[in-house]
Amino acid sequence: MLFRKIESLIEAHLKSNSNKILLIDGARQVGKTYIIRHIGKKLFTNFIEINMVEDSLGDRLFAGIKTIEDFYLQVSMLHGDKMKQKENTLIFIDEIQEYPHLLTLLKFLSNDGKFTYIASGSLLGVTLSETTSIPMGSIRKVRMFPLDFEEFLYANGMNEIFISSIRNKYERLEALDEGVHNKMVDLFRKYLLVGGMPDAVNSYLDEKNIALVREIQNEIHEYYAADASKYDSERKLNIRRIYNLIPSNMENKKKRVVAQSIENKRGKTFNDYANEFEYLISAGIALNVQAISNPVFPLIESSGKNLLKLYLNDVGILTGILYKNNIRTVLDDERSVNLGSVYESVVASELIAHGHKLFYYDNRSKGEVDYLIDDYDSLSAVPIEVKSGKNYTVHSALNSFISNEDYHIKKAFVFSNERTVKTDGKITYLPIYYVMFL
Repeated sequence: MLFRKIESLIEAHLKSNSNKILLIDGARQVGKTYIIRHIGKKLFTNFIEINMVEDSLGDRLFAGIKTIEDFYLQVSMLHGDKMKQKENTLIFIDEIQEYPHLLTLLKFLSNDGKFTYIASGSLLGVTLSETTSIPMGSIRKVRMFPLDFEEFLYANGMNEIFISSIRNKYERLEALDEGVHNKMVDLFRKYLLVGGMPDAVNSYLDEKNIALVREIQNEIHEYYAADASKYDSERKLNIRRIYNLIPSNMENKKKRVVAQSIENKRGKTFNDYANEFEYLISAGIALNVQAISNPVFPLIESSGKNLLKLYLNDVGILTGILYKNNIRTVLDDERSVNLGSVYESVVASELIAHGHKLFYYDNRSKGEVDYLIDDYDSLSAVPIEVKSGKNYTVHSALNSFISNEDYHIKKAFVFSNERTVKTDGKITYLPIYYVMFL
């Protein structure tokens, strides 16, 4: 079974005395159902799982539920023999977004306290925004992502001692020795190919066949693109257009979304596609990076929505689109191929999985800095540059950025393939795999 860091959070919540119902949000295929089922069966004698998508396609027992009494009655028809006490009965409501009224019902199920509950779903950001009565005081919503690089290391046989020792090196700003560094670079490049979708990772571990991995990634990519039509038939074509443009945008110098290119219509602005962007972001299938021109802490206060970058939620899907089955492009770090967009994509995934909101610095005259994150210790912004090539010390926009006294920058990071760790003024140079500890 794949190690997932969210397991300890789910287990701790279910063991606590919290009256809030844990709601696991996230894109499809990231492993929500599997991990909840695993923990639920481990902790509870009576584990009840109800998939609302399956119900909607079948008997629709829960389609008209309005009260907790009605809910209990329908559950009892399916699993009455398992409905015991709160301490030993967990009811798992999967794909809850299929019936938005059940989100409102969670408040009353929580207050009733008859059983223990957990729920999961996709597009919950979209669904909650359309729900008339949001039970925010009764739920704890946590987003789940594909496997990050640290989880990928565990999947490939690295143990806690190994990863802890690397973390200690990072915290002391020390480089790994040549042999360990080469091993980490090799695993990192394989992560670029495989990504973090559980089915793709398991296929890679079992078969070591990139063609099979790519089949899974392509299916997920198509599934994401097609899924929009189920939730917004009016905007589905534009949602799909924007989603399909993400890889090609990554290959552009600016990488940002150009509103007029979505339908090839002049005069179109970001406001014309606000709902489409919101869908892709809320669904978890696209990661948004907002522009900052005045990097004052907290960054969200000065973010702009008209200059937006979108990344795919999984780097393996991206490399599958860009390079198909040609694994040498990534593994051999061919000089003729610029892996800049791939490196930026994986850093975006790592940062957002670790709880950071994503921003980038944009200045028409001084250039761009790849990422900005908030530093709550110094109450300032931390700029991050990602370099896939040899000239990792060349970064004029970053130099200009940190030298601006109005920004009060205390530190900056540059991630690259270079093994050595060094600090030059405010800038610390780190190997790319250290991003998993940021």
